[in-house]
Amino acid sequence: MSARGRRSFIVGVGCTAFIKPRGLRTTNEMGLEAATKALLDAGITYDAVEAAFVGYCYGDSTSGQSALYPLGMTGIPITNVNNNCSTGSTALYQANNLVKGGLVECALALGFEKMAPGSLGSVWKDREQAIILFEQRTQELELEDDLGLGQDGPNFGPAAPRMFANAGQEYFNRNGANMDHLASIAAKNHKHAINNPYAQFRNGWTREQVLAAPKITKQLTKLMCSPTSDGAACCIVASEDFVHAHGLENQAIEIVGQQLTTDTPSAFDTRSAMDVVGFTMTRLCADRAFAQAGFDVGEGRDEVGVIELHDCFSANELITYDALRLCPPGEAHKLVERGDNTYGGKWVVNPSGGLEAKGHPLGATGLGMHFYITMQLRNWAGPMQVSGLFDVPDKRGKFGLVHNIGIGGAVVVSLLRRPEFYRESGQDGKQRLGYNHAYQCKPITKRDVEKVKARQTSAYVWEHAKL
Repeated sequence: MSARGRRSFIVGVGCTAFIKPRGLRTTNEMGLEAATKALLDAGITYDAVEAAFVGYCYGDSTSGQSALYPLGMTGIPITNVNNNCSTGSTALYQANNLVKGGLVECALALGFEKMAPGSLGSVWKDREQAIILFEQRTQELELEDDLGLGQDGPNFGPAAPRMFANAGQEYFNRNGANMDHLASIAAKNHKHAINNPYAQFRNGWTREQVLAAPKITKQLTKLMCSPTSDGAACCIVASEDFVHAHGLENQAIEIVGQQLTTDTPSAFDTRSAMDVVGFTMTRLCADRAFAQAGFDVGEGRDEVGVIELHDCFSANELITYDALRLCPPGEAHKLVERGDNTYGGKWVVNPSGGLEAKGHPLGATGLGMHFYITMQLRNWAGPMQVSGLFDVPDKRGKFGLVHNIGIGGAVVVSLLRRPEFYRESGQDGKQRLGYNHAYQCKPITKRDVEKVKARQTSAYVWEHAKL
């Protein structure tokens, strides 16, 4: 094993539809669906899973156990994870580290969320929110005249969009971008979502419709903002030995680089609204992920073909192009103008529709991103498929990149790629599910669960399980 650990691979993925938060499904139902699909996709039972990490932000303690127990009560360690909007990818990061470190051969990461309609808020009314200093700092910066964030008076709107809107305004002031660029980003994402049956919104709103939507802040309209959502997603990570032992060479996607980074003092001390929402944190995390994949600082971006990026608000997508070094400093808006963020451009960013269109169930979001990139690199994504990913001399093809950020703060950046032993032959997850779940969204049945349940299960728990 190298100093960086063993090779690790995503071998199974599953996702539910991301839906409006109307209390239609429980976290147990959604979690069971996503995990069952991932196990079916991998062609294994829950017996093979040696550890699980379950992410959610709004829920009771041990909700992860409650969701997974219908699949088996095998005594494995189940750890519940909460890292704000990067919760799902944080769960995957933990599962991946166990595999890379040689502690297990197979680990599962599950994420779900059941949310309330409307803007995000704390359910705890007897204490200060953990992100209060972030909210306070961005509002203080609005009042510093030389920064130009509070033009025509302070900003308005709920805390989260206001923070990201201020970051967008800072980028405008520094580099000459404007709301038209944000509208182009949002319209691009909504257009992409038309082909995604998992997406909450498939309306394909145009740039003009985005601009005409109600204002949430000075810089953001409603259609530039991700909605609250209910949903779940799951990824199964395994070692190379596990891949070969289970004949998964035809669908295993390697996690070549993956890093989790938290804030540096720049979040508060640089007088930057962009740093408040994690610009420097993202740049540091991306540089570390690319370094892990063998690239020098700033290199490797040309070898990426498809990206799922955390567009909680279109302002964040704009500044993140720069933070990820996809463009020269200050030229993210030029990348938008060239169309280098959509089909036919240099990269396709958020072919799923992104958070703005497909929805943002916090605990599921990062795992959903990895679901979509895995399907792209398997070349299974159908109408969402990005062309040219494998039209390169290296038979492994181009990288897929995932960026998932949470205020407070934490960011995960992953680089995924087909391994050199990848081969398209034999039975795969499409046959095991009976359809291509990359771009077809169907419910599970009890028969599906019975195919992947562990030997050691509780009849009592199974009796009370709901799909």
